[in-house]
Parts: sequence; C-alpha cells; structure tokens
Amino acid sequence: MSVLVFADSSDGKFKKSAFEVVSYGNRVAAQMGTSVVVVTINASEVSELYTYGAEKVVTVTNAQLTTFNAKAYTSVIAQVAFAENANVVVLGSGINVLHIAPMLAVAMDAGYVSNVVALPTDITDFTVKRKAFSNKGFSNTLISTANKIIGVAKNSFGVHENIVSGISESFDAQISDADFGVSSVKVEKASGKVTIADADTVVSAGRGMKGPENWGMIEELASVLGAATACSKPVSDLGWRPHGEHVGQTGKPVASNLYIAIGISGAIQHLAGINASKVKVVINTDSEAPFFKAADYGIVGDAFEVVPVLIEKLKAFKAA
Repeated sequence: MSVLVFADSSDGKFKKSAFEVVSYGNRVAAQMGTSVVVVTINASEVSELYTYGAEKVVTVTNAQLTTFNAKAYTSVIAQVAFAENANVVVLGSGINVLHIAPMLAVAMDAGYVSNVVALPTDITDFTVKRKAFSNKGFSNTLISTANKIIGVAKNSFGVHENIVSGISESFDAQISDADFGVSSVKVEKASGKVTIADADTVVSAGRGMKGPENWGMIEELASVLGAATACSKPVSDLGWRPHGEHVGQTGKPVASNLYIAIGISGAIQHLAGINASKVKVVINTDSEAPFFKAADYGIVGDAFEVVPVLIEKLKAFKAA
C-alpha cells in the first residue's frame, strides 16, 4: 500500500498548493509506515517536488490533457492509484481538483473528506479533522472505506521541506474518447495578474468604492502587495468588476494569508466565503459594519483617504 498525491500544475508549473499537498502526503505516509507517490499531468519540471518529500514522481504527458478535463484527469489519477496500489489519495482544494474529487471517489469506491486541516489523528480508525459549518467549526470524520481520499484545505497544513532523493517514472495512461465527456472549445486565461486561487494576499473592495472608475487605487494597492484583486457580490452584479473576482460563499472561496476588505460591509455570505483567511483587515467608514467583528485589524475611515496613504507607506517600506 502507498499514499498517492496529485500535484496540480498550470501551464506546466506547480502551484504553491501542490507543494502543500506533497508535504501533507509525505507526513501521512510516514504515519502509515509506507511510501508516498506523486502523480503529475503535463508538468514540465518535477524535481522540485523532491524538496517536499516526493519519493517517487509518476509523470503523465499527453497532448490530449493540455486543457483540463475533469473526467479524463480522474481516469488518469485512478489508473495510477491502482497501478501503485495506493489506498490513500491526497488532493488539494483548487477549483479543478474539486471537480475531480467526487468522481475519483466513485472510480475508486473510496470515502472522500474535503476541507481537511490536519494530519489524521488516528490511522487504525482513519480519522481526519476538517472545517465545517462554513469554516466556523471543525468535525472529526472517520473514513471507514478501504480506499480513502483526503482533500487538504488551502493554507491549512503549510509547505514543509523534506528533501529526498526521489525518482521519476513516466506512465502511459490509457485514455479514450469516453474519458472526456465534455470538450473545451476555447479557454481564455487572464495574464499578468495574480489569481485569487493562487494568491497569498487578496485585496477586495465593495460598493464603498462608489463606481468602477475608482478601482485604480485598488489595483495599485494589489500591485504593490503582489496580491490578487477581488470584489463583493453586489459589485460583480452591477458589472463594475468581472464575475471571476467575486469572492464569498456564493463566489470563490478565499483562504489567503492576508485578506484586505475595502468598502465592504461584511454580509454573512461574504464572511463565510473568506473566513478561512488567516489575517483579515477591513477599511470602512461605518464603525458598525459587521466586518469589524470578524476582522483582525480594522480602520474606520474613508477608503479614498486611507488607501492612497497606505500605498505610499508600503512603497516607502519596500524601497527601504
């Protein structure tokens, strides 16, 4: 038996989340007294995975898989899992992986637990701790099936170096037209910007910005911080910002290290979607805004006065 980790990549390069799940899988394998195997799809360079404990990397290279397809990716991962005799599979929590996980559970007849935040507390009765109730609580969940799939919540376990002399093997996955189901006609990706999914820092704004013409300072602040830009649901509904930037329970979930909310009152749906962020900062003129109760730091003030000063100070700090 072994532990299989799927290391997700984009344009051939690994995301930080891939290193986190490899770190996690390495530790689970140590707990179980077994080896860890990492599977990659169309990754250009896999040696960096050895830094985080990948003892063996199985590389799948296939031109048909250049564009993400959940059904085909599921088939490939399942084939590798059976070939490597893996009864525990570790996944991340990215958008693509969330499509894969339930289908992989069916393919492997496995129990799947998402939003896991810690190593198993018990290996014999395989129990994991996961976030529950919109990240307001935790539950200890027993996986009783022979095969088990763990979805690690972003930024919950961290990236841990454990350098090993790993090996790499290619795997010839058997893929047929039936493995695709849905085909992509066109894929458009934003370039030159940090995505919400990959960002350690997110700068988000709401209706307090008064209009799309005022978003320049939000983008400037994000640029200075190397952050992604985001917005509240009303802002995307009004067409001020793209729907892809809408974060919250009904938009994209955020689990960044730093989340800055500017001119966002803090509706319960928004707070539920960003609650997993480690440090939350709010800037709002309304001292009674609900966001202040959830924030670690708050500034009661006009964003049009506060943000330019913040940008100036940050630039000065970076220059020094």
